[in-house]
Amino acid sequence: MSGSLYICYFGLREPLVQTQVLPYLREILKGGHSVTIFTFEPDFRKKWAVQQIENERTKLASEGITWKCFPYHKWPSIPATLFDIFVGSFHVWREIARSKPDILHGRVHLPTLMGALARKFSKHKPELLFDIRGFFPEEYTDAGIWPQDGLVFRSVKRLERWLMKESDGFVVLTENARKILFPESRGSGFDCKGRPVEVIPCCVDFNRRFSEDGEMLRNETRRDLGVSDRYVVAHVGALTGLYLDEEIANFLGVAKASNPKTFALLLTQTDPKRIRALLESQGYTDKDMFIAKVHPADVQKYLEASDVALSFVKAGYATASRSPTKIPEYLACGLPIIANPGVGDVDEVIEANRVGAVTKDLSAASFLDALREVGKLDNLDERCRETAKREFDLETVGGVRYRRLYDRLISRHSNKGMSREGKG
Repeated sequence: MSGSLYICYFGLREPLVQTQVLPYLREILKGGHSVTIFTFEPDFRKKWAVQQIENERTKLASEGITWKCFPYHKWPSIPATLFDIFVGSFHVWREIARSKPDILHGRVHLPTLMGALARKFSKHKPELLFDIRGFFPEEYTDAGIWPQDGLVFRSVKRLERWLMKESDGFVVLTENARKILFPESRGSGFDCKGRPVEVIPCCVDFNRRFSEDGEMLRNETRRDLGVSDRYVVAHVGALTGLYLDEEIANFLGVAKASNPKTFALLLTQTDPKRIRALLESQGYTDKDMFIAKVHPADVQKYLEASDVALSFVKAGYATASRSPTKIPEYLACGLPIIANPGVGDVDEVIEANRVGAVTKDLSAASFLDALREVGKLDNLDERCRETAKREFDLETVGGVRYRRLYDRLISRHSNKGMSREGKG
């Protein structure tokens, strides 16, 4: 049995790990690969008691996943991150010596860096899988966190180039990202150096999520929210940085002017004060909106209660690599999508499958056109759900592609071993 070490710079309880990371690891297990996951836990001492850690380890072990966790350090930002990289690299090095995994699987840049550094000082040399996910340095500059010509950005780009050279295989989220980074891989699945490349979008586990009776949930939730006769517009996810909160509010203002019965439903972990104020400036009152942070298990009922969903993200080089998790979640609940252009493969998914509308720009006129376009589409519920299953199903899309990538990396690893034996 081959083994992998999955390195993740998030905490186990974070929604992204629960809805994306762990479901993918369960799929990887189906290929006969053993899996160990490293996580970095925020507020480790406050949020994790010894017994809680043991309970989670036991639970994951019953599924075949070995879990090891370390504290995440936040402040001061750069020294704390450097310290975590050092600690993580040391523990990866120890794990390589102990279990001799065939694959080091880094989820984005920092975990991949930990794997690359640890491998440099190890006798055993696992294959290094760079699960790129997004254009991390550019995302930080687009969000206004790092100056584009600043020292931090340039240093990270230098590290990124090194990781691209060191890695033995790659995952990107979108075809647009593949075209930018590995144009030669389309069709063959390998880059110019013979390293495997897979496009794996954010997928949905239909066996564990979005499997309840949609019509029943819709009726119950609309009744509970008091919106049985309202036109409900949903947004799921963050509302800062790359996520265009002002444009979302402006869209909702246009929707309300067009249809006074419009109701805004926003599921977000972002502090709601700013978006609430923006909506109030558009004429919304408490009776016209629901803004809350909800458990991932409750997302379906709110989306089923909605009529259309939004995805407005700052478009640019960084977001060409994005596969917003909300897109398959919307579609899984039969929701048409209104999105701005230029983000990942979202335009192609919406237009090719006729499951919503892509705005020409972020103007009020374009917003109104998009609403009208969605209103003209027929058989939306069925087509949205079918698109979700075809394009974003964890089992038939994400799982198949990850296992194929692992098999190719294992084959490379075996060939390297035989090559070394031949030289000996």
